[in-house]
Amino acid sequence: MIEINKKKINLWSSVGSRAAFGLATLEIEKKIDDLYVVTCDVSTSAGLDRFRKQIPHKYVDVGISEQNMIGVASGLASEGFKVITTTFSPFQTLRCCEQIKVNLGYMETKIVMVGLASGLVLGSLGFTHCSIEDIGVLRSIPNLTIISPADSLEVVKSLEASINHKNSVYIRLTGGSPSPSVYHEDYKFEIGKGIKLTDGNEVVIFSSGASVYECLEAAKELEKESISTSVINMHTIKPIDKEIIISESKSKKLIVTVEEHNTIGGLGSAVAEILSNKGQNSRLINLGIKDSYSKGGSYNFLKNLHGLSSEKIIESIVTNLKNKNG
Repeated sequence: MIEINKKKINLWSSVGSRAAFGLATLEIEKKIDDLYVVTCDVSTSAGLDRFRKQIPHKYVDVGISEQNMIGVASGLASEGFKVITTTFSPFQTLRCCEQIKVNLGYMETKIVMVGLASGLVLGSLGFTHCSIEDIGVLRSIPNLTIISPADSLEVVKSLEASINHKNSVYIRLTGGSPSPSVYHEDYKFEIGKGIKLTDGNEVVIFSSGASVYECLEAAKELEKESISTSVINMHTIKPIDKEIIISESKSKKLIVTVEEHNTIGGLGSAVAEILSNKGQNSRLINLGIKDSYSKGGSYNFLKNLHGLSSEKIIESIVTNLKNKNG
């Protein structure tokens, strides 16, 4: 639907995931006449100012009223419209969780929810604005699909794929602005199918969201230490790609998951659930926020604090390999 070229990829990367989402939404609306956007006073934060000004009759701002946002969106969807909702991730998920459960899970109304600034990127505002529980909560609600794009290009491709997906979708935007590119050209994106980015035979890292870039940087440095590492982009956390998890974990010395989320309930938990049923003997470590609300701080500070920078990922992998070999 959206034409993808290197100029656009560079633009989306330079403006970050939120603005890339806003630009993509405007392009998608040109091809889908029945698309509506419902927000909670976040047109600038979501990169939707152009959409709001150019197509005001399809832009519904309910104010800071997240439960109402899901209710209005569900009403539009029940009348046959395609609907995107968006606000900051803690409020897109937890504040209106009951409405998501009943309207989207139980009643199976189909909308696309976009959570802005998930993970740790708003840590300077404190953990009231950090979203480290959203995957764990929404993963337990039936009839929901959860996607955490690795970069701005994947944000665009996720949004396109989600518009016509069979279930409601939660797209979890992570990272800051600009956002480093994982992909530098167009590629095949399929909901529910992980993507192998590097091929190694000693360690495998499963990751999602902005953490994928950190894992790729870590893998480059590990190769210099003769630690051969596979990096798998698990952009879809529900439904999880069981086949790639099982196949890529075979014969590895160490299995690692990396995510900007609580270590309970997120990608790491999903991977562990699958491997526990397969008699996997390799060690599994889950890198994420260790079930705590830490002090606030800058994005880079919090990534380091919680072991999610490339340097800290390397440190964890090297330490665990030494302990295993020792």
